[in-house]
Amino acid sequence: MKIKELKEKNIAELKKLLAEKEENIRKFRFELATKQVKGTRQIRTEKRDVARILTLIHNEDKKV
Repeated sequence: MKIKELKEKNIAELKKLLAEKEENIRKFRFELATKQVKGTRQIRTEKRDVARILTLIHNEDKKV
């Protein structure tokens, strides 16, 4: 997800998206452990999205 797309969302939407991304990472780790996944690029992009979301949430908290 691009940072521009994330900036358009409010805090509640960001937190919901964050929970979804973290759940995807958890599922992907289990699949990776059981060798059901061949490519690992997806987990990298999910982690980066989580970092972007957390950055935006923390920046909004500092503004208030």
